[in-house]
Amino acid sequence: MKKGIIILAAATLGLAACKQEKKGAGGLLYTIHHSAGSEKIKEGDIVKMNFIQKNGKDSILSNTFDSETPAVFPVQKKMYAGDMNDVLTLFGEGDSATFKIDLDTMAFHSKQPKPEQFKNDKYLTFTVKVEKVFKKKAGEADSTFNKRATEFFQADYKATSEKKKAAEPAKLKAYLEDTKLATKTTASGLHYIIEKPGSAEKPALGDTVLIDYTGRVTKKGKDGKYKIFDTSDEKLAKAENEFKVGKPYGPQKMPVGGTIPGFTEALQLIGKGGKIKVIIPSNLGYGEQGAPQVGIMPFSPIAFDLEIKDIIKGKPAPAAPAVPVSAVPVPTTKK
Repeated sequence: MKKGIIILAAATLGLAACKQEKKGAGGLLYTIHHSAGSEKIKEGDIVKMNFIQKNGKDSILSNTFDSETPAVFPVQKKMYAGDMNDVLTLFGEGDSATFKIDLDTMAFHSKQPKPEQFKNDKYLTFTVKVEKVFKKKAGEADSTFNKRATEFFQADYKATSEKKKAAEPAKLKAYLEDTKLATKTTASGLHYIIEKPGSAEKPALGDTVLIDYTGRVTKKGKDGKYKIFDTSDEKLAKAENEFKVGKPYGPQKMPVGGTIPGFTEALQLIGKGGKIKVIIPSNLGYGEQGAPQVGIMPFSPIAFDLEIKDIIKGKPAPAAPAVPVSAVPVPTTKK
C-alpha cells in the first residue's frame, strides 16, 4: 500500500514540476503544459504549430486555434539566446506550452526600440501546440528534403481542407437551428429572409447602393454569442466591443458586384428601403481561405443583416474576370 502511495506521489510531483514556470536564457519564461516525449525541435526542421499570441495586457493579438489556420514555418538559426527560434528547441511534436519572450532583450539584440504597440509591455506571450515537426533524414540532400516537405504539407493541407469542407453543411444547419431562422434558399445556395422588400426597383450590376449592414460569424464564441466581424452601426459596434477607431460608420456606399458573390446576390433581392437577412455559404463568401484576420474560418458560412438606404443607378458593368473568393475584401467601403 505504501509503495503505491509513493509511486502516486512521485507521479503527481512530476506532473506539477512539468507545469511550473521556468526561466530560460535572455529573460525567457516558459511552462510546459504537456510533453509528448518526442525528439526536440532543431534548426532546419519545419514546424506546424497552433498558437495564441497575447500582449502584456493579456489581449489576444492572434489565435490560430480559432481561425483554424496553424502556422507552418522552417526553424531558423537563433539570433540570440531566448529568441523565438531558441525557445522552440525546448519543445517537440505533440507538446503544448506557454512562453514569454522578453521584449527588452529583443530590443537590445536587434538594436531597435520596442514596437509602439508593445512599448509598455515586458513580455510577448505565446501559448502553443506543436502539431507536427518535419525532420530531415540523415544524409538527405536539401533539395530532397524540401521536395518531401512540400509534398507532405500540400497533402496535409488538402486533407484538412477536405475535412473542413465536409463539415460546413453541419455548421450551417447548427446555426439555422440555433437561431431558429426559417430561410428560403436561392439556386446558388444563398439562405435568406426578406424582412422588408423595399421598392419595386432593385439594384443591378453597375449600380451603387447606400447600405447599413452587420456581418457575423456563424460559430459561437466562448461568451455564447455570434461575433460581429464588420458593421456600419457604430452604436452596435460599441455595445459589442467591436468598435474600431478610424473606421467610417453610418450608411456606406458600395458598388453592386464589388464584393463577395453572396453579398452581391443578396443586394439584388430587395429594393430601396428593403431589409434582408442572409446566410452566405463559403462558396459564395470567403471559401477555403476564409478571412482569419476578421475571424472568418475556412469553409465557414457567414451571416449578414442588410438594409438598402438608396440606389444610385449606374452603367451596366462589363463582365468581370473570375476572381478567387479569397481575394475579395471584406465588404467595408468608405463613403
